Amino acid sequence: MSAKAILYIIVFVFTIWALDAVNINIIFKKNRVMQARIVYLLITISIVYPVTNFLWDFFLLTKK
Repeated sequence: MSAKAILYIIVFVFTIWALDAVNINIIFKKNRVMQARIVYLLITISIVYPVTNFLWDFFLLTKK
């Protein structure tokens, strides 16, 4: 497994942990659990991708 893939997993775990502090259930209607989970996952992915790329680029720049 590549180092960038491991970084994706680490950032994914930290992002889910951080988003647990946010109560997004008040945004959704009652009995819309699946839709809330999908939005939660999409928010997580949209945070993980740029953060991982930033950390990876930062690592490569400081390596030189």
